[in-house]
Amino acid sequence: MNRPLASTGWILVTTLILVLAFIPLDPFLSTRAQALPESVVAFNRMITDFGTFGWMIYLSGLVLASAFILRRVVRQAPLQRRARTVRNLAAYFLLTIGTASALVHALKFLTGRARPELLVDLGAYSLTPFTGDTLFESFPSGHSTAAGAFFGVFAMLLPRLRPVFFGLALVIGISRVIVGAHYPSDVAAGLLLGLWTSLMVAFLFAKRGWLFRADEGGWPIPKRSGSRT
Repeated sequence: MNRPLASTGWILVTTLILVLAFIPLDPFLSTRAQALPESVVAFNRMITDFGTFGWMIYLSGLVLASAFILRRVVRQAPLQRRARTVRNLAAYFLLTIGTASALVHALKFLTGRARPELLVDLGAYSLTPFTGDTLFESFPSGHSTAAGAFFGVFAMLLPRLRPVFFGLALVIGISRVIVGAHYPSDVAAGLLLGLWTSLMVAFLFAKRGWLFRADEGGWPIPKRSGSRT
């Protein structure tokens, strides 16, 4: 069985089910979320920008460049191995986040869904593709995609803590609804897109023996800390 293709199929089906389930409820849930107590809304405003691609890309790029240089200048074998591991970790983050960013922005441009702030004027289901206007880039949620990709990387590297990382990604996604930036269906699609990207890059790395190896079923699992990466 082609494991990446099978994983893509399951995630696509899950995304379709969730999006179709949320779409009829989008206006109601969005309005109710924004009407929560001001203290709740303020807290979500404070945490919501964690899910931005910019700092993730810059930070992972900086770490990748630093590890690459360090591995070239150090001569001790243990330090070289550690620098190689850090380099591969940063590359996994950068490739996952960069790919997710490119995909979600392309989908936003192609879909052109009006954001909740235009609910009164255009309704919850207005589509105006190819505008390039951020007011018509609600689907999928970019912050949710970034959170799904970021925490998806951690979930792949630390499988025992997956429920924690999935929960953190969900918190960022929900915050996008509470602050009035997205509908629930936007968030569901974004989170799953980010998670899918982290999984596909893990398959790619496992094929090359970087950070991951394929188990008996062909799924990527983290290498032991003492193994070469």
